[in-house]
Amino acid sequence: MPLAVYVLGLSVFCIGTTEFMISGLLPELSRDLSVSVPTVGWLISGYALGVVVGGPALTVATLRVPRKTSLVGLLLLFVLGQTMGALAPGYGVLMAGRVIAALAQGAFFGIGSVVAVELAGPERRGRALAIMFAGLTVANVFGVPAGTFLSQHAGWRASFWAVDALAVLALLGVLFLVPRMPNGPYAGVRAELSAFRNPRVWVALSTSMLTQAAIFCCFGYLAKLLTDVGGFSESAVPVLLTLFGVGCFAGSVVGGRFADRHPLPNLYAGISAMALVLVLLAVAAHSRAATVVTVLAFGLAAFSINPALQAQVMREAGRAPTLATTTNTSAFNLGNTIGPWVGGSVIGAGLGYTAPVWSGAVLAVAGLGTALVSGLLHRRAAATGAAPGPAEPSLPAAVPAPPTTTPAAASPHQGAGAP
Repeated sequence: MPLAVYVLGLSVFCIGTTEFMISGLLPELSRDLSVSVPTVGWLISGYALGVVVGGPALTVATLRVPRKTSLVGLLLLFVLGQTMGALAPGYGVLMAGRVIAALAQGAFFGIGSVVAVELAGPERRGRALAIMFAGLTVANVFGVPAGTFLSQHAGWRASFWAVDALAVLALLGVLFLVPRMPNGPYAGVRAELSAFRNPRVWVALSTSMLTQAAIFCCFGYLAKLLTDVGGFSESAVPVLLTLFGVGCFAGSVVGGRFADRHPLPNLYAGISAMALVLVLLAVAAHSRAATVVTVLAFGLAAFSINPALQAQVMREAGRAPTLATTTNTSAFNLGNTIGPWVGGSVIGAGLGYTAPVWSGAVLAVAGLGTALVSGLLHRRAAATGAAPGPAEPSLPAAVPAPPTTTPAAASPHQGAGAP
C-alpha cells in the first residue's frame, strides 16, 4: 500500500481528534474561559455546523481543481483554524477557529477518498479506504483520550497544539508523497444535483442526521456525566473515553462486515441497540460497574451503523453519488450540531446530566422511524422497478466523506460515517 495512503489516514486522525476531543476538555475549557458547560458543548455544534456548510460548498468549488492542490489547501485551512483555537484569548475566537478548521473536513474526506482509491488501485479500494478512515477510529480510541490526558496535565491549549503539530506533519506528507494526478471527466454540478430529486435520498439523510444527533447529545456531555453523576475522578475520564473508542472500533468492524450484505437489518438492529443502551446508561449512571459496561456498549452500537448509513445514501443516489455522499457528511454533522444543542438545553433547564442521555434515546427512536420509512420506500420502488442501480465508481470529484469508516462499506466511499 502506498505510503501516501497512510499520510491521508494521519490527516483524518487529526481532523477526527479535533472534532471529538472537546467532550473530554469540558471541565478545563469551562474553568479557563469562564463559561458554562453547555456553552462549551456548543463548540461541538459550531464545528459540526462548519462541516455542514463547508463540505458541499468546497466540494463543488474544487471539482475542477487538481486533487493534490485541493488536499494541500484544505489542510492549510484546517491548520489555520486549529492554530486560532490554540491561541484564542477567549470563547469567541476559539469558536471561530473551530468553524474554520471544520470547513475543510467534508471536502477533504471526499477528495481524499478518491485519491486513496486511485493510489491503491481498484482491486485494493476497500483496504485503502479502510486505512484512510481508520484515522477516525484511532482518533476515538487514542486521540480523544490522549487530548483529555494532555489537557488535564498541561492545559487544553497543549491538546490543540499537539493536533496542530501532527496536522503540519500530515501537510508535509501530502506535499511530498501524494503525486499529482489528473481529475476525472467533469460532469458538472447539475448531474450531481439530480440525486436530490429522489425523496428516498432525503429520508436516508434524515436518518443519518437523527442518529448522529442521538450520539452527540449524549457523547458531548459524557465527561460530566461520568464525573458528576457516576462519581468517577477526572483522571478516570480518559480511560473511559478509551473504552468508548474501543467500542467504536469494534462497532465499525462489525457494522462493516454486514453493511454491504444486510444494510437495512444492520441499520434497524444498530439503531435499536443504541436506543436501548442509552436508556440503560441513563438508568445505571450512578453505578460505576454498569457505567463502564454501557459506555463500551454505547460505542459499539453507535459506530456499527455508520457503514450502513453511508451505503444507504449511496444506494439511493444511484449514478450521482458524489455530492450526495458529501452531503451525507453534512447530515452527520448537522446531527452533531443538533445533539449537543439539545443536550445543553436540557442541562440548562436544570434537568441534570442524565437528561442528555434520555434525549439521545428519544432521538435514536426517531432515527429508527426514518430508517423504517426508508426501507419501506425502497421496497416499494424496487417492486415498481424505480429503485436506482449501482453507483458508477468513476464519477468525478469526491467519493464519500464520512465520520466513521470501515472496509466493507467502501463502495465507493466506505461507511461514513459517521459520525
